[in-house]
Order: sequence, then structure tokens, then C-alpha cells
Amino acid sequence: MGGPVPTSGPYLGRVTSFDATRALGTVIDDEGQHELPFHATAILDGTRRIEPETVVTFCVAPGNGGRYEAVSISPLIAEVFADDER
Repeated sequence: MGGPVPTSGPYLGRVTSFDATRALGTVIDDEGQHELPFHATAILDGTRRIEPETVVTFCVAPGNGGRYEAVSISPLIAEVFADDER
């Protein structure tokens, strides 16, 4: 990870990987500086699954073993971006 990880947020980013069998994934911030692990229980919509490349908002918190992790992961709806591009 590049530089210190701020624990405030929320941040905009995207899911870079997700293994449904292990319920573990990673998310990267929109600046590409911090890639953080997360557990499926951090996904706020209750699905416990998320596709790679999904655009999300998330917060950062200290996790197990002293590592930072993404929490409060919320997928964004595609229509929001379509409205911004007009």
C-alpha cells in the first residue's frame, strides 16, 4: 500500500477481486493508491456476494492482525454514473 491509510471516508473505488467460496475480496480506491481486503459481511446490501469491477463506496477500519480493511461496502447503481456523464 502506498502511504498511510486514512480511516475516515466514505471513499469511491471498485472491487478488484472476490472469492465467494472464501467470502474474501479486495477493493481499490479511485486513485489506485490503496488496495484493501474485505470480508463478505462488510457488504451492506446483505447479498454477501459482489462482482469484480463493481463500483462501490467504502470506509476503512483497522482489521484483524493490525491490517486495515474495507468496511461498509456499498455497490453504486449504474444510473448514477450515466447521469454524471451528461
